Amino acid sequence: MAAPPGEYFSVGSQVSCRTCQEQRLQGEVVAFDYQSKMLALSILHLRGPRGRAECPSSSGKPNHADILLINLQYVSEVEIINDRTETPPPLASLNVSKLASKARTEKEEKLSQAYAISAGVSLEGQQLFQTIHKTIKDCKWQEKNIVVMEEVVITPPYQVENCKGKEGSALSHVRKIEEGVEKHFRDVESQKILQRSQAQQPQKEAALSS
Repeated sequence: MAAPPGEYFSVGSQVSCRTCQEQRLQGEVVAFDYQSKMLALSILHLRGPRGRAECPSSSGKPNHADILLINLQYVSEVEIINDRTETPPPLASLNVSKLASKARTEKEEKLSQAYAISAGVSLEGQQLFQTIHKTIKDCKWQEKNIVVMEEVVITPPYQVENCKGKEGSALSHVRKIEEGVEKHFRDVESQKILQRSQAQQPQKEAALSS
């Protein structure tokens, strides 16, 4: 059945829409499903409270753009800026196995993070796990302990001295990662102390002058 006028969008057309959050999006139609009212846009511009801005790809790569899925049931206004009538070029082929692998990895990371939070793991422990997992995929939780490659075990409070295992390249590598994470938290804590000190300085000066 043909879609009613104004409710069909040709691939390649440029449209502008306003979401229920008063955000204005402008982009090129990549796909449109009439039954579900789902519109896929290659985002070109984004306009919010601070005005209109170019919207480069979040990957940082040139000639790339983010694809956004929009549910038209939550859009208050849609305007066709440039309606494309000619046949659009064929879509680029997708690497399905690569996409499936990425989705599986992201799911595992989310489940791991959810487990750590439910187990009461500290922020330092969570960040250490994520940092190690970026370079060593064989990394898992065992209650509140981090187990790396079935060889290295890191127990709370996740300091270098809490890293135990057979001496070798794996243990050495994990300890170097831990040292980097510890330095990060030390720098953050030092910055907080400095900011508190600077905030308290005017109060001390006011007390002395009164």
